[in-house]
Amino acid sequence: MKGRFGLLGSALLLCAAISLLLGRYQPSPFEAAMRLWQGLAGHPSELWTVIVELRAPRIVAAMCIGAALSTSGAAYQALFRNPLASPEVLGGLAGAAFGAALGILLGHTLWQVQLSSFVFGLMAVGMTLLLARLVGIHGIVVLLLAGLITGAFFTALLSTAKYVADPYDKLPAITYWLMGTLSSVSAHSVWLTAPLMALATAALIGLGHALNVLSMGDEEATTLGVPVRATRAWVIALATLLGTLSVTLAGMIAWVGLLIPQIARLIWGADNRRVLPASALLGALYLLLLDDVARTAFTVELPLGVLTALVGLPLLAVVLRRAAVSWAD
Repeated sequence: MKGRFGLLGSALLLCAAISLLLGRYQPSPFEAAMRLWQGLAGHPSELWTVIVELRAPRIVAAMCIGAALSTSGAAYQALFRNPLASPEVLGGLAGAAFGAALGILLGHTLWQVQLSSFVFGLMAVGMTLLLARLVGIHGIVVLLLAGLITGAFFTALLSTAKYVADPYDKLPAITYWLMGTLSSVSAHSVWLTAPLMALATAALIGLGHALNVLSMGDEEATTLGVPVRATRAWVIALATLLGTLSVTLAGMIAWVGLLIPQIARLIWGADNRRVLPASALLGALYLLLLDDVARTAFTVELPLGVLTALVGLPLLAVVLRRAAVSWAD
C-alpha cells in the first residue's frame, strides 16, 4: 500500500518537473537547470522569470486545487454516505462564484474579486448550516436539502449578476472566470493560499478514521467515543475552506471533486484513511496534467474548467458502474 502512494507521489513530482519545461518556450532540462542555478546565485535570466515567477506558481496552484477539490469531495462523500456528494453540496461553490461575479461587476481588482469570492463562499455555507438549524431536525438529509436551497439561491443571484452586466466588458469577464482558468493566477495569491490549502488538506486526511466510524451511524460512532457533532463540524469547515479557496484561485473547476474520489475508492477500497490521501495525490496529478494540456495543446488556451468537464464526464461514465457496486457493498 505504501508502495502505491510512493509511486503516485513520485509520478506527481516528475510531472511537476516536466511541466516547468512546457509552454511556448521549451528549454532542455540541462538549460533549465543551468538558468535556475544562475538565478539562485543572484543572476536571474529571462528563463528564470518564466519558470519561477510564471510557471511554478501555476503548477503549484494546479496541484493544490486538484488535491483540495478531490479531498473535500471524498470527505463529503464519506460524511453524507453519498457517492454523488461533491464540494458544491452545501452551496459554498455557488456562493463563491456569485462573490467573484459581484466583484467583477463592481470593477474590483483581482485580489478584491478573490476576496469577495472567498467571503461569499463561506457565507453560503453559513446560510446552509443556519437554515438546517432553523428547521430544528438534525440529520444528513436536512443538511443536504438546505445546501440545495442555498446553492439554488446563489445560482439565481449569479444569473442576475450576469444579466445586468455590461455585455461588452463585464459579462465576458464573468463568463470566462466561471469557466475556470489558471491563466490569471498570481504568484502572490498562490504563495499566500497554498500553505493554508496544504494544512487544511492534511487536517482533513487526519480525520479519515473518524469518518470511517461515522459511516456506521451516529449512535455507533458515539458509542465508540467519536464526538459526532464536532467531527462533522470540522469536516464541513475544512472541506468548505478548501472548496472556497479553489474557486477563489481559479474559478469553477468541474467534476474533479466527484470523479477522483470514486477512482480512489476503486483502487484503495473504502477505508477513508487511504481514500483521502489517495484522492489528494490523484487529484493533484489529474489537474496538473489537464492544465498542461489546456495551455500547450492548442493555439489558444482552453479554459481548464471546460477541459475537466470534457474529460471528467466520460471517465465518470466508465467508473460509474463499478463505483455504484462498491458503494452498495
